Amino acid sequence: MNKRQRRKFIPSTWIMATKQTEAHAYYALYAIDWKRGGRLSWEGWNQLEDLLQFHIPIKRKAGGRKSSSQPAAKIAKRALHLHLNEAQFEELEQLFYQPFSKKRWRMFIQMNRNQ
Repeated sequence: MNKRQRRKFIPSTWIMATKQTEAHAYYALYAIDWKRGGRLSWEGWNQLEDLLQFHIPIKRKAGGRKSSSQPAAKIAKRALHLHLNEAQFEELEQLFYQPFSKKRWRMFIQMNRNQ
């Protein structure tokens, strides 16, 4: 997304993904804006407590100038939680960096939500 699009980005779906490896857990938070086809991520957390204390900047409305931040703990309450293995997490990362497709995103979420 370019700068102008990023200013208009309003997340409608939040996904908290957990990848459990033998050594440790890995946490990532994803935001998807279905209307504008945008997505943002905050990745690289090894401790859930650190992720939950992180403040995430969010917009209230598309044309608005006001921007505020919320702790990820508040967002985690309404986020969709996915517990993924290595292959599923890799598929999520590939999906995240490919051109936006609502159908593929919804299929991925539906497949991994039921497990």
